[in-house]
Amino acid sequence: MTETGIRHPFDTPPAEGAAHEVAPGILWLRLPLPMALDHVNVFALDDGAGWTIVDTGFASKRAKAIWETLLQGPLAGKPVTRVIVTHYHPDHIGLAGWFQSRGAELVTTRTSWLYARMLVLDEHPLPLPEAVEFQRRAGVPPDRLQAYAATRPFNFADVVSPLPPGFTRIRDGDTITAAGRRWRVRCGDGHAPEHATFWSLDDHLILGGDQLLPGISANIGVYPTEPEADPLTEWLQSCARFQPLAREDHLVLPGHKLPFTGLPLRLRQMIDNHEGALSRLLDHLATPQTAADCFLPLFKRQIDGPEFGMALVESVAHLNCLRARGMVTRHLSPTGAWLWQAR
Repeated sequence: MTETGIRHPFDTPPAEGAAHEVAPGILWLRLPLPMALDHVNVFALDDGAGWTIVDTGFASKRAKAIWETLLQGPLAGKPVTRVIVTHYHPDHIGLAGWFQSRGAELVTTRTSWLYARMLVLDEHPLPLPEAVEFQRRAGVPPDRLQAYAATRPFNFADVVSPLPPGFTRIRDGDTITAAGRRWRVRCGDGHAPEHATFWSLDDHLILGGDQLLPGISANIGVYPTEPEADPLTEWLQSCARFQPLAREDHLVLPGHKLPFTGLPLRLRQMIDNHEGALSRLLDHLATPQTAADCFLPLFKRQIDGPEFGMALVESVAHLNCLRARGMVTRHLSPTGAWLWQAR
């Protein structure tokens, strides 16, 4: 099939507390986020007596108030009976436990539930020594490293409601029913392990979460929990697995930004963008560099401020990918940072 451009059938997102119908029985909602990416998309699927919602937003007083407005307004007073979570990140699972406390069933992958449950219970007033060492290995400058070690880190419990025991597991290849449609579960990896996407078997819709985004790249990061991981290879493999399934007429309902068509082209773009970044990074590694020295070739700009942490974990992910391909080596500097160099 000849690829055409990426198009956005709905060019205006729903206002706070409002909804757009994007297909019969499916409403598009938005919840605010206190960061540069200032929103998360949520979709409500009409099951007759109640609603299935896909993802939830952060747990905050503001988000709960918006949900109360949505429940009494666009959702017509019907209860949320089921919450489907695409992946464990807090902007997607933040209010799942809150909805469970109101009687909803939680449906997600086992990996997502285990990660979220673990992280909600894993609260710390200061970064753990392993987290500080991870930053040192990545080449974080001493002044920034010292400030990091003395500052309360981000904790899931800050923005994710407690998750009670009990959920319904979905796996790759499963079929679920919602909004009068059968949806095939197809999982990807890289941005989050076992990230669930949902492909309608009855029409052209896909619930894409953060696995299928238009215009922006999902963060592909390596963290202290698994410092030798290679999520970028997993991401590229996931994109390749989706390519034979993607059609021009698929309408993707993503976790951020606008719904879009043109998925075959978008998958190709996502692969090419990372391969291009890897190529620029390899050229940059003609001389030894730390992960913190690699922002310019990867992102085409220097990064500081709040975005530094996200850029750092993505830099490590690209370096780990090149190492897995046998294209770079590394050794420790006198300050304890990994110095990476092209073979």
